[in-house]
Amino acid sequence: MEIIAEQPVTFAEAKEIMEKKSKKNLTYEQNNALEHLSKFAKLNEKDVKKLKEELSKIKKLKEEHIIQICNFLPATKDDLRTVLYKDYTLFEEHEINNILEIVKKFL
Repeated sequence: MEIIAEQPVTFAEAKEIMEKKSKKNLTYEQNNALEHLSKFAKLNEKDVKKLKEELSKIKKLKEEHIIQICNFLPATKDDLRTVLYKDYTLFEEHEINNILEIVKKFL
């Protein structure tokens, strides 16, 4: 198998991909991954796309930040600090609050 491209995806997007593949036979590991994604994907793919669009308007957020925010849906500043880890200090207070307000719409 050759890797052509690599792109980060949210849990919801990965779940959608795996469900499409599940119509064929999945390996043991792929079945486990689909089961895991079914348990932990909090939003559907449509809502994730909307959330990603809104978060992408915040210029300082990198794509990997947006993906992690969509996966974990942080509700507090401490949760968001965990998701943004080393880059948290780059954000101003109003940007942090804006991110949390956007996420609250989808909880």
